[in-house]
Amino acid sequence: MLTPTRRRTGLRDVSLDGHDLAVEDIVTLARCPGTRTVTLSPEAAARIAASNAMKHTLIEAGTPIYGVTSGFGDSSARQISQRKTDHLQDNLVRFLSAGTGPLAQDDVVRATMAVRANCLARGVSGVRPELITALIEMLNADILPRIPERGSVGASGDLVPLSYLAAALTGRGTVRHAGEDKPAAQALAECGLTPVTLEAKEGLALVNGTSFMSGFAVLALHDARELAFAADLCTALTSQVLLGNPSHFAPFLFEAKPHDGMVASAAAIRAILTGDTMPDPLLRRPDGDFGELERPIQDHYSVRCAPHVTGVLRDTADWAHRWLTVEVNSANDNPLFDVATGTVRNGGNFYGGHVAQAMDALKTAVASVGDLLDRQLELIVDEKFNNGLTPNLIPRLGPDAFEAGLFHGFKGMQITASSLAAEALKWTMPAASFSRSTEAHNQDKVSMGTIAARDARSVVELVQRIAAVHLIALCQAADLRGLDVLSPPARTAYDAVRGLSAFLDRDRPLDTDIERVATLIASGELRTRVELDLQTRGAETGEAAR
Repeated sequence: MLTPTRRRTGLRDVSLDGHDLAVEDIVTLARCPGTRTVTLSPEAAARIAASNAMKHTLIEAGTPIYGVTSGFGDSSARQISQRKTDHLQDNLVRFLSAGTGPLAQDDVVRATMAVRANCLARGVSGVRPELITALIEMLNADILPRIPERGSVGASGDLVPLSYLAAALTGRGTVRHAGEDKPAAQALAECGLTPVTLEAKEGLALVNGTSFMSGFAVLALHDARELAFAADLCTALTSQVLLGNPSHFAPFLFEAKPHDGMVASAAAIRAILTGDTMPDPLLRRPDGDFGELERPIQDHYSVRCAPHVTGVLRDTADWAHRWLTVEVNSANDNPLFDVATGTVRNGGNFYGGHVAQAMDALKTAVASVGDLLDRQLELIVDEKFNNGLTPNLIPRLGPDAFEAGLFHGFKGMQITASSLAAEALKWTMPAASFSRSTEAHNQDKVSMGTIAARDARSVVELVQRIAAVHLIALCQAADLRGLDVLSPPARTAYDAVRGLSAFLDRDRPLDTDIERVATLIASGELRTRVELDLQTRGAETGEAAR
């Protein structure tokens, strides 16, 4: 087994017990390596040992146990002797290593490792405590298996992807460690660790679960929540630079239709507008029997109805969070050992249906927000709708300027945003609808949860960049309109974006600007700065601004 690494000091432990791992802690472990130390709780270790002892008692009694003294899946009728059980687990890991596609990013792998360790820590999988400790120590040492993204159907768990995790524990395959790809055995040795030799059931327990899809799902969920804030910020800025009607976000409207997410979204927009929800005082009734107002009473749907779109994302994220919290704190392999009755229970907890449904819904809600932001961007750049701003937000030039007629400003940016929105919307086809019978008709109904979670990740990445394009355009519009149209919280956001993307005083490439601002959104730094401004001003904050 792996030998313990030296305990790092000054860090708050994440103690795994199979019951209380928070989604937020998984994100921290995945994206802030080295800031937290993972341990196995003593209570969990005792449960795990009892389950393992029960397994050995049954094996010695000659009891047929699926995946322990039998083949896997459609081969379960083929029984083997006790002396072959360890070899069976080793071969399981070998034949499942058939993944394809790009390698999973480091944060996904860390999340996967944390979730798998926690699921086994529930103590009903029949493994040794030492196996889970080995996985935890590999995570603490940041030895990351290189896992191809494609190959899981999301029932019988993430068999193919998780086989790469199991292989790394046994010293086989390739891992990423200290910024380099290297053989697993080498990385383990460099950290003073030795490979695991799998015993009966342990290979199956490692691969037969929903942890890979959950790793993608947890991170996509976190990023989607940041996008909900970014969308509300964009809506507030859009209202301000278009000189729109802030009364669209008045509390009365949302008290009359109180969906939680919609209420929170409207409150966040009001907070950024610093509570201004009074109708535009310039709108006056025309004299006589007929006349035209200077501006419409109502803004376009992409502004007026924005809380009704982003609110759906907020509510979807809330119930997805509840479902994922259950999933990452569940025993999701098979079979499970009921120590209280001494019974082996064969079931289907490896089925990723809840992850699939949550991620199919989340990606649809995120893509809808991306479409919303693309529509808002159209209003900003199009001189027919932007209320006196320049066409494509080009700098203002006199008619006699040599460069007059040469600039096209944000035309390319709008094309990019439209392309990203179309691609995001394309990804919304529900993966769960594509269940396929496989593995000789044993796995004849599968979840496709891993594909759904990967899709959600992809949609989130696309919409992060739509939001980045829109924020850069909104800052350009604010400069052209005059910064006095921005509320103080909006000015804070403006300053954050302008620190990464300067005013467009002439046509230039903006691709690197997009990536920098997308990173600002994903990191949570933009939200943090705006929330701090709101808190110091005593504005409407809390969950409304998150």
